[in-house]
Amino acid sequence: MKKTVLHKIYIFLIFLFLYAPILTLMVLSFNASRTRAKWGGFTLNWYIQLFQNRDIMEALSNTLAIALISSLAATVIGLIACVAMNGMKKGGRAVMMGIANIPMLNAEIVTGISLMLLFLSLGMRFGFGTVLLSHITFNIPYVILSIMPRMKQLDPNVYEAALDLGASRPNAFFRVVFPELLPGILSGFLMAFTMSLDDFIITHFTKGPGVDTLSTKIYTEVKKGIKPEMYALSTLIFATVLILLVLVNRGPAISGRKNKHEKEIVS
Repeated sequence: MKKTVLHKIYIFLIFLFLYAPILTLMVLSFNASRTRAKWGGFTLNWYIQLFQNRDIMEALSNTLAIALISSLAATVIGLIACVAMNGMKKGGRAVMMGIANIPMLNAEIVTGISLMLLFLSLGMRFGFGTVLLSHITFNIPYVILSIMPRMKQLDPNVYEAALDLGASRPNAFFRVVFPELLPGILSGFLMAFTMSLDDFIITHFTKGPGVDTLSTKIYTEVKKGIKPEMYALSTLIFATVLILLVLVNRGPAISGRKNKHEKEIVS
């Protein structure tokens, strides 16, 4: 009993240290006073001013566009890579998976500098395009990591049976294989979207002048002095990322319960 109480206290303290700063920031985003030392009452004024700020709104549109396009492209490329790797022999597949996992294990600052040097050597102009290519590059491994476990669970005989029954290869894939992979594909897409939305380091090294995402805009504004609008913006980013992460983690669980229920009905 005593150990259980101690464990609960430890867990509470861990979560307190992790989320107390974020909760403080969220509370300050509704503080009517500009000073952090005094509570001036509840207000939504900072959120209103946030959405009236043209520079921040432009950074928001860049962030959403890059996140959406890069996650869609990474999902398609990652799906193709998973299908290709699944057709390899066990040894080759293990080697390719190891190579695909390297970018996730690598420090982001190394990836950012490497991509910056690559774009410089190719003579590319830094801007929206270089940021987009960078986000696609570092999102692909996360998509592969989400789809590959579902790919391994597939029964290859089902696909071959569809071919024997007269279905073309594309038709058999989209009617038989794709529905089984869909939960992993959606999880990979949401994970890629979240990672792109939240990225700062790689974006910082690959963006050009006049192109900002929310993370780089916040960094620039904070150097000038912390404004209450930044509290509101940070709160919205945290809430968005939290919702996406919940969806990413809930998707496979819901799919697993659904498959289990269908098997029980069949049996």
